[in-house]
Amino acid sequence: MTMSEKMKTGSYIEAVGRRKTSIARVRLSEGARTDVSVNGATIEKYFKTEALRMTALEPLLKVSLKKPFSVSVRVSGGGVSSQAGAIRHGISRALTASDQGLRGDLKKLGFLRRDPRAKERRKFGFKKARKRKQWSKR
Repeated sequence: MTMSEKMKTGSYIEAVGRRKTSIARVRLSEGARTDVSVNGATIEKYFKTEALRMTALEPLLKVSLKKPFSVSVRVSGGGVSSQAGAIRHGISRALTASDQGLRGDLKKLGFLRRDPRAKERRKFGFKKARKRKQWSKR
């Protein structure tokens, strides 16, 4: 059964997005209008700032979609900025699974690549990852 056939039967497409320590499980299903819920709340309630909402919904806004989707997200770990990045990654993967024609556009925008930047570990003898103790001559 292809992805479009699954969508017709009323099921959904699931994808996982990651960023730093955040993991987002994204479910994409056909809807009457584009509707997004994050951890049971609307996206406006979950992400307080417009910048975070824009980051999370970038794939839906930048790519021309043939039909509206209902998006349900379960996200855990990390901070809100990291979670928004994980949602963006997950939505991009789910859109690619639903329509392979969108892959080129999403890849060009860099949404299919997991952002590898993460917090560097603290080293022995240092105060933080790279911050050293103050050097004194005497």
